[in-house]
Amino acid sequence: MIKCCRISSMATILLASSLAVNASEIERPLIDGAPYIKPSRLVKVDGDRKLNLYCLGEGSPTIIFESGLTEPINNWGWVQPSIAKSTKACSYDRAGVGFSDPLTRPATSENIVDDLYRLLKTAKIQPPYVLVGHSTGGLSARLFAHTYPDEVVAMVLVDPSDENQVTESRKLNPSKTQSEWQSELNAFIQTQKDCLNQAKLGFVEGTEIHTKCKFEQYKQLSNAVQVATDQFQMRLPFWQAQVSELENFFLTSEEQLRKARRSFGDIPLIVLTESRVPPEEISTKARAEWQARYDLWKKLHVEQSKLSRRGIQKVVPGAGHHIMLDKPEAVEEAINQVLKMLDTKN
Repeated sequence: MIKCCRISSMATILLASSLAVNASEIERPLIDGAPYIKPSRLVKVDGDRKLNLYCLGEGSPTIIFESGLTEPINNWGWVQPSIAKSTKACSYDRAGVGFSDPLTRPATSENIVDDLYRLLKTAKIQPPYVLVGHSTGGLSARLFAHTYPDEVVAMVLVDPSDENQVTESRKLNPSKTQSEWQSELNAFIQTQKDCLNQAKLGFVEGTEIHTKCKFEQYKQLSNAVQVATDQFQMRLPFWQAQVSELENFFLTSEEQLRKARRSFGDIPLIVLTESRVPPEEISTKARAEWQARYDLWKKLHVEQSKLSRRGIQKVVPGAGHHIMLDKPEAVEEAINQVLKMLDTKN
């Protein structure tokens, strides 16, 4: 998920970005607390490199939350405690994100999966796992399930990215050349690199580059959590992760998923899709293009659901890209549903 003021037409087409985060139908307190302000448990995954892990509850299977592009664990701040009432639920910060140590290798899906596997083994969090992946985290969740099929018993994919979304999106505008597409993509990634270069020097609040690179914090977070999130998002390790995750999504991670893609058999799988509403002010032509992109997004999600014989795809009314913040009850329901499906299977 590409966030804040850096959302471009390229990001909207290719990453299905959606900035608006709506209020949940269920009244909930703001996401707050120590786990979202300071490290919870730092676990070694490679030498002295540590990742931040936060677990709640007891029981099996363990629910593992995988966030979207450079998103911290606070995005799961409503869903995780709710699910932990019935079983163990764990979220973690990827390398360079939140309170985890910086990257030491490219942030490809394969490396993200390897980090997660090492994290779970070192922390002695035993399978079976139910993976819950949001946005680009959906790629990593699926690749983990392909890589360790005996350890994953179910999945919930929350408005997930797809390895074919770039290729299929380009087909919607066949008049645009490959060179034009690449030029747009390069320009978009360069905006992220500009922030990375400034992070090496340090940001000065109020400057143009600081304003350009500053993220808009989600209103579901308490002020203290927003401040803590803003602080780590202005640091060099975060921008190294941001650029690496983004570049590798386009260049490497998609291809890794294409090579790994195969049936999940009959494991419970639910794919949740946001319900987009087109801007009222756009032209008829732009509205048609907008609808075509959304129809493609839903089509890709239907195809992902068909990777399992027990797969289900659902559109969540009133939810944007961050369904777990817009409609957390929908994500909770989906997790509980796959758990019931496991009981039925057994």
